[in-house]
Amino acid sequence: MIAIDNKLVSDELIDEQFVCDLSKCKGGCCVDGDAGAPLNLDELDELNGVYEAVLPYLPEESRMELERQGRYVYDQEFGWVTPTIKSKICVYGIIDKAGVVKCGIEQAYNDGKVSWKKPISCHLYPVRIKLSKNKQTEFVNYKPREDLCKAACSLGKKLKVPVYVFLKDSLVRKYGPQFYEALEAAAAYKNNSK
Repeated sequence: MIAIDNKLVSDELIDEQFVCDLSKCKGGCCVDGDAGAPLNLDELDELNGVYEAVLPYLPEESRMELERQGRYVYDQEFGWVTPTIKSKICVYGIIDKAGVVKCGIEQAYNDGKVSWKKPISCHLYPVRIKLSKNKQTEFVNYKPREDLCKAACSLGKKLKVPVYVFLKDSLVRKYGPQFYEALEAAAAYKNNSK
């Protein structure tokens, strides 16, 4: 583990390689799971703020589910999450012509319609963050799905891209540039010590 401020970062973020291979997984992380995408409390306001601009990107079925369930739902196990359609695809997911599930929120962001990219839990995937019981420490862990992410792990190894490098933008978004610089320094130290 690497300690940076109140965060304990798994060594796997440095040791393992990962690059999403959407042509293989088809965006399965937006479909496969026990609930929708986890949301921080401040992201509920973000979703409310982008909602009207994102709606035109979503298929009719998603809009109907949003009308029925709301913009976010509370799950006993995971807290606030995005709703899903029939306990599968995230209600904000859109399927492109190649059959790849992408994020409707992110598409609106890419088109300059909104300034919020998507939930940080999605942006950080395959990293998952868990708070300690006393809520003082954050555990930053690498948790790819064994079957779903097999292609991403292979592509990461082929391209020699460590997890933390692949996730630079999302790690900086979540924790700031100084955190990322400290993580880079820890990686350099660890790699030079081998």
